[in-house]
Amino acid sequence: MPSDTKIVKLKLDVIFKKMFANKKNENTLRKFLESVLELPENSITGITMDNVELLPEDIDDKFSRLDILMNVGEKQINIEMQICNEKSFANRTLFYWSKLYSGNLKSGESYDKLPQTICINIINFNMFEDTTDFHSHFQVMEKKRHTLLTDKLAIHFFELGKINKKPDTSNKMQLWMQLINAETEGDLEMLEQTNIKEIQEAVLILREMSADEKMKELARRRELALYDRITDLEVSRAEGRAEGRAEERTLIIEKMRRSGMSEEDINKIFSM
Repeated sequence: MPSDTKIVKLKLDVIFKKMFANKKNENTLRKFLESVLELPENSITGITMDNVELLPEDIDDKFSRLDILMNVGEKQINIEMQICNEKSFANRTLFYWSKLYSGNLKSGESYDKLPQTICINIINFNMFEDTTDFHSHFQVMEKKRHTLLTDKLAIHFFELGKINKKPDTSNKMQLWMQLINAETEGDLEMLEQTNIKEIQEAVLILREMSADEKMKELARRRELALYDRITDLEVSRAEGRAEGRAEERTLIIEKMRRSGMSEEDINKIFSM
């Protein structure tokens, strides 16, 4: 197969969910979680999915949210793939974490029963300009001493735009992100050559999905919906900037008037 042959993109939320929420791929999901959360190898013994259903009408909805929610031992883990750069994304993920965390406490239960809740956000845009690292891990700590208040909160961001193309066999976390970032057969070949078993198995699964006509159509429909979403966001931002410029002009004119400038002079300035 030519190295420039296009594959279905794992960074598309629907493809990501079809791969990792599939019960037969549970070992691949386990290896993925152990790598990205830096857990000891084979420390995850069981995974229970909470929202594996995916309705066909959701695929074309540019506003739908396709995440994976699961219980892994005593941990509650949510994975979300985010293509669109939404301004309030940081606040949104914190809000979603809080809903997941508080939703586990039943009436009369002790707060100690609340599970460690982890949000994994894999994003197709750069969110943190102060670092070139692709992985950011947030917890609640004391500002000066850096003392951890609790391990109940953990929010991870993986910025795909900061991932190197060349595989590094010593960094499994990065290898998984390179797989998610892959767009061609050539990208898969490079990852396959690492000779890391779990990565090779994941490459095989993605190849099989890329050869499935129904899966390719699913990816095409979802990509179109997400493209529409990105277009909507860009239009909204442009309209917001235009509105801001109009407000700024109004304020300047008011200041000119208060300073005693004539309407004729004001009009001359803005007509230049």
